[in-house]
Amino acid sequence: MNKDQSFQLGYVSKVHGLRGEVVVVLDVDYPEDYEGIEHLFLEQKSRLVPFFLEHFVLQPGNKALAKFEDLNSIEQVEDLVGLGAYLPLTALPELEEDQYFYHDLIGFEVFDETKGLIGTVQIVYDLDTQNLLGVTHQDKEVLIPIQDGIIQKVDKAAKKVFCQLPEGLLEIYLED
Repeated sequence: MNKDQSFQLGYVSKVHGLRGEVVVVLDVDYPEDYEGIEHLFLEQKSRLVPFFLEHFVLQPGNKALAKFEDLNSIEQVEDLVGLGAYLPLTALPELEEDQYFYHDLIGFEVFDETKGLIGTVQIVYDLDTQNLLGVTHQDKEVLIPIQDGIIQKVDKAAKKVFCQLPEGLLEIYLED
């Protein structure tokens, strides 16, 4: 499996105890959707390697305690700390009609209610402080915050994002 067919569930943050358990920080809105998983793919040297789970127990604060099969000591799991944890796209939960995953927005056209077509979403930046759409406008990248009040509507069928950009946002990116 490659990254195009997967999504990042989180990352291995630290070793837990002496018997090969690790703590996985989950970067998802609803960790309970992943409670029964049987395997994870960990990114090692730019490749996704499958690891089968003995258990995956949710903890407070978007974390899970994971124990991988055949890894039974600190020494066997300490090299996993810091690795990204992935699942296939097919493991994503079903969404309501008005919901979407950020990665789904890539390729969507972005329209401002006063300026019209801004451009096409090229990338979604999933940052700790804020999520941003990277949109190409007049050959420059414009970063649009993914926030209520700015993103008004997403039409998945038409592949369009409708927004109300804050005054002056586009002009900041167009200055030389």
